[in-house]
Amino acid sequence: MSKTKKRRAARPPRRPGRDPVRAQYEALPYPTRDPAEEKGRLITGSPSHIDEVNHYVFAGRLDFAQPFRALVAGGGTGDAAIMLAQQMAERMPKGEVVYLDLSQAARDVAQARAEARSLTNIVFHVGSLLDIGQMDLGAFDYIDCTGVLHHLRNPPAGLDALAAVLADGGGMGLMVYGTLGRTGVYPMQAALRALAPDDDAAKQIGLTRRLLAALPETNWLRRNPDLSSLEAGDDAGLFDLLLHSRDRAYTVPEVAEFVSGAGLTLVSFVEPARYDPVTYLKDKALRARAAKLAKLDWLAAAALAENLCGNLKTHVFYVAKGRARAQALARPSPAAVPILIDTDGPALAHKLSRGTTISARFGGLKLTFDVGEGAASILQHVDGRANLAAIKRGAGNKNFDKRFDAVYRALNGLNFMLLRVPEDA
Repeated sequence: MSKTKKRRAARPPRRPGRDPVRAQYEALPYPTRDPAEEKGRLITGSPSHIDEVNHYVFAGRLDFAQPFRALVAGGGTGDAAIMLAQQMAERMPKGEVVYLDLSQAARDVAQARAEARSLTNIVFHVGSLLDIGQMDLGAFDYIDCTGVLHHLRNPPAGLDALAAVLADGGGMGLMVYGTLGRTGVYPMQAALRALAPDDDAAKQIGLTRRLLAALPETNWLRRNPDLSSLEAGDDAGLFDLLLHSRDRAYTVPEVAEFVSGAGLTLVSFVEPARYDPVTYLKDKALRARAAKLAKLDWLAAAALAENLCGNLKTHVFYVAKGRARAQALARPSPAAVPILIDTDGPALAHKLSRGTTISARFGGLKLTFDVGEGAASILQHVDGRANLAAIKRGAGNKNFDKRFDAVYRALNGLNFMLLRVPEDA
């Protein structure tokens, strides 16, 4: 159902008197999307899948029947706005998405995608998130800001502006660049500024592709397994990565400081397992020390995990306003309903009928997780409706809590299993 999209000719993204970031996204809306493909697929992901928002921000207790307002700040060509609006149209009859972006060209793409889906629950605006306090848009229960704050001259001012329009008890799903996983990016940006400081976009992109093909084997970008196939990327993606006029990256401690500076609570990174140092350690003594650290200080453990794996090129995380982490994050309880993302319980149970491990690949690294004995007997009862009390009766009470803990640790760690708590629980 997809159609081949012709590469759009690049226009010069820098014009005298204009913000170079705004000019870039007018010339090269990002990410590249074709509205004609909307009827063939819904792009989903993190943050801002509605089940994630419920799990990480509202402790699984979000009432889908009540009015709910979401802001997508820096909405680009519409991925988060379209995903949220489609999910709200199907499950939240009183939900509304407000889209905001600097680029009229990006807005046009996002609006065309919404029209292709006949979505009527999105309101579109063009402008800067820094001005949102003067735009009279009201307060929001949830805010998505993905890949935007790290392009601002003053990222804390941007987060403060968003926090000011976030309702008490609400939360945000954010993404910023990760320092270690972007190894090689910033030296390459510096090299390109030296080689082509004043060329227009088309010449810069052409020169960038030539340079990528000629890099020595020792170049850090070439040696980065998550970023070493850039020649095959589209123009907008290549420009955004290597020719952007302004961006910065963060480590885990810097993310924590960034969030706390805005008076917000950091709830969780996604996927949680990637921020657990035990994930990367096989030595029993080291695993024990890492597990102890995680119990004492989860953020210190997350920083250790980042230093161990070295491949976190972005940080996706959820924050809450006016609540402690324990109040925002869903936890297993008899009334909690496990929800599987992008799979179903019986299908996963069948896959695990002959073993106890599942694997995932992140940034060139294959990770294996043990779901424990008896996982299949539990998962065959996970249908998105049964709560843990009912699943326990169906799967058998013997050692159920221990068995479920192993399943949940592995699947939630990969962001495959989330929790919902019915309103009447």
